[in-house]
Amino acid sequence: MKLKQRVVLLALLLVIFIFTKVFLIDNLDTSAANREDQRAFHRMMASLHIELDPRLDHTLQSPWEIAAQWVVPREVYPEETPELGAVMHAMTTKKIIKADVGYKGTQLKALLILEGGQKVVFKPKRYARDYVVEGEPYAGYDRHNAEVAAFHLDRILGFRRAPLVVGRFVNLRTEIKPVATEQLLGTFMTVGNNTCFYGKCYYCRETEPACADGDIMEGSVTLWLPDVWPLQKHRHPWGRTYREGKLARWEYDESYCDAVKKTSPYDSGPRLLDIIDTAIFDYLIGNADRHHYESFQDDEGASMLILLDNAKSFGNPALDERSILAPLYQCCIIRVSTWNRLNYLKNGVLKSALKTAMLHDPISPVLSDPHLDALDQRLLSILATVKQCTDQFGPDVVLVEDRMTLSHL
Repeated sequence: MKLKQRVVLLALLLVIFIFTKVFLIDNLDTSAANREDQRAFHRMMASLHIELDPRLDHTLQSPWEIAAQWVVPREVYPEETPELGAVMHAMTTKKIIKADVGYKGTQLKALLILEGGQKVVFKPKRYARDYVVEGEPYAGYDRHNAEVAAFHLDRILGFRRAPLVVGRFVNLRTEIKPVATEQLLGTFMTVGNNTCFYGKCYYCRETEPACADGDIMEGSVTLWLPDVWPLQKHRHPWGRTYREGKLARWEYDESYCDAVKKTSPYDSGPRLLDIIDTAIFDYLIGNADRHHYESFQDDEGASMLILLDNAKSFGNPALDERSILAPLYQCCIIRVSTWNRLNYLKNGVLKSALKTAMLHDPISPVLSDPHLDALDQRLLSILATVKQCTDQFGPDVVLVEDRMTLSHL
């Protein structure tokens, strides 16, 4: 064999060797990532049950200090949280030392300060569990139980972007009124034998108070994020106009995602994939009301989209509002880790997991069976939507590898 032929052959073998090595390494990396996704799923399933236990034997810190240290740019709480039960127990039992009207917004809520100085947001019960909210998908009052269910779904999906939420019963006469500000106290009234209040908000009306059963009111409490992590509000690119007859651009322009991809912070970083994750989360819970969203300030698009205010959810189990999924089916991209987790949750696993996670909440049962059944049906729709995308564009385009190392120091 001539020298020139030998050189060509060696060069060809070298190219084949390099290609094979790269291909194998890529496959090994992918399979290793998939195996880690599976291990993370099993860890989550093993920790579904949360015992509301006040003991913090291994630390001298308060539950509020522990929860504050959990928060980092990409997580509200870490994957492994042995102290979670103690923090949630404190949220549902610690003495209320001050009560005020809720922060600005459209819906009734109260801002409570618990013993130790921790702020929580209290949302009162407005509907029975089997009540169906008719009309637009964003209609009706906030649902306190939806906040509880959404938090646990956030855990199950592995996002860990929702603030901690737990159910709580409060005595309005003995726990709230003695420590209430004049502004909140001025909204209290008695309807029949029940103590009620209507608070201060955009839609709060004296004619539409929230009423306790006697003096005892069921509600949810959401842990306030640490003040060292100030929030920045953003208009959601797939927000609705809330005006009859006026459509947002995404509702008539199927190429809308191409325009979004050219604008900051969606042109780089994890934010667009966070939008996709949130669309999946919102579709599962039936939340069509995420017109704005929050991230941490000065993050340049790097921090997470925080899953705040999930109470306009679980209103109508028979309504599957497909438009919530517009970011997914218009962009046709999804994180591989999210795709893996959704597949692990099919065949009834999602319903079972959420039911188990909420079983020991103080206001259990948190959801009615039709809402739990709806979750499994909506999951199938999400999986079918992703399959349509992969059939059209191929999995290499649709399934995006985006795993960020998260540090809890």
